[in-house]
Amino acid sequence: MGAGTGFFLVIIALVAGAFAGALIRRRMDETHLGSAEDKARQIVDDARRDAETQRKEAELQAKDSVLKAKSEWEAEARELRRELQAQEKRLIQREENLDRKDLSLESREKDAQEREKNVLAQEQRAQLREEEAQQLVLKRQQHLEQASGLTADEARRELIAGLESQARHDAAKRIKQIEDEARENADKKAKEILSQAIQRYAGDYVAEKTVSVIPLPSDEMKGRIIGREGRNIRAIEAATGIDLIIDDTPEAVIISGFNPVRREVARLALERLVTDGRIHPSRIEEIVRKAEEDVNQSIREAGEQATFDVGVHGIHGEIVKLIGRLKYRTSYGQNILKHSLEVAFLCGIMAAELGINVKQAKRAGLLHDLGKAVDHEVEGSHAMIGADLARKYGESPEIVHAIAAHHEEEKPTTVLAVLVQAADALSGARPGARREMLETYVKRLEELERIGTAFDGVESCYAIQAGREIRVMVSSDQVSDAHAHVLAREIAQKIESEMTYPGQIKVNVIRETRAIDYAK
Repeated sequence: MGAGTGFFLVIIALVAGAFAGALIRRRMDETHLGSAEDKARQIVDDARRDAETQRKEAELQAKDSVLKAKSEWEAEARELRRELQAQEKRLIQREENLDRKDLSLESREKDAQEREKNVLAQEQRAQLREEEAQQLVLKRQQHLEQASGLTADEARRELIAGLESQARHDAAKRIKQIEDEARENADKKAKEILSQAIQRYAGDYVAEKTVSVIPLPSDEMKGRIIGREGRNIRAIEAATGIDLIIDDTPEAVIISGFNPVRREVARLALERLVTDGRIHPSRIEEIVRKAEEDVNQSIREAGEQATFDVGVHGIHGEIVKLIGRLKYRTSYGQNILKHSLEVAFLCGIMAAELGINVKQAKRAGLLHDLGKAVDHEVEGSHAMIGADLARKYGESPEIVHAIAAHHEEEKPTTVLAVLVQAADALSGARPGARREMLETYVKRLEELERIGTAFDGVESCYAIQAGREIRVMVSSDQVSDAHAHVLAREIAQKIESEMTYPGQIKVNVIRETRAIDYAK
């Protein structure tokens, strides 16, 4: 009984505790619920306040945008109004200008009509005056015929006879004056005429030889010249500055180079090496040095001998060396030193005939190709190079000009320059002076004339100056002055495309009008 009661009490206590706990939890839930509702209300209020703030800000921004757009529109409207006003002003000004121009044109038209009326009136008055003048002339003529007893034809014949007699008298006086002036200037005129005639022979220069052939005792020597792994041939080329060509040519090697002095040094050194038989780099350098000394000595001697043969003195030592270098320079097989001596002698002969300084002429002739001694080392034509060298070493301006002008790089302005041109042509450009067969020369001239006569309007064509110029005579009826220049260019282009020739060829197209009558 006591145990059962205690158990029941425990259960009651547990139930009561559970009920009390439930009440406590309910009260706590109610408390939390109330707090959550408060928070929710607070959040809603805050959201409403934020929304109201954002709405007001949006309204303000919208108002600002509207105001800004309105101000921009008003500015654009003002600008449009200004432009419209400006255009309106311009239109008004144009209308005013047009009105003024209309008034001006009307005024000019009235003036032109008035002038036209005045001109017509003046023409009528002039015609009346002309008729009156003719009547007066007829009356005067009749009066003169009655007073002189001569008709108009008779008076005209007498007047013409008197004028003819006076003209013959004046012509005789003029002829006498011309003869006197000719006698005074005969010597000067003769020199100029002769120099111009000689100048027609002047021509251009041709190319030069650039290789030398060295004979060998046997083909075995080629291997010794080449050396082990080519060291000997490299040493020769390095020491001399030329190219050594060893090909299938039997018992011969070829030396190639544009510098004639270096080519001569290499030729001499190689001949000595072949003769000696000892060919190795150190021996090659020794033989090349000796060959250079011998060639330099030969150059000095050749230059001194040339000046002695020509009879000119006081030439600078460097120029004497350059003259000697011409001994190893050729042009189509013609030795330039011998060519220079020939030119010097020819200049001297012609200068003596013309009565000018013979020694100066010889000096200019000897030095005219001076530039060919170094034209492979210095840029430019040999004539201008030679003129610069002559000026550098103290030659006179006359000599310098003659050297520069002998191939028309400068226009010749002295008789001496023309003499050098002519002598150079006589020595070098004539058939046979250089390595060119006569048949080839004649064939080239015929080909030039054939090309010239192949064009329409050409009456005749002549190759002159040893083929350095062709002179084309054209019909004045078929070829105009303007077309003559075009024809010259077309002929030159055809010559360039169809022919091979040294130097240059001048194409000279001549057009003339001739008036012919016969005295019966």
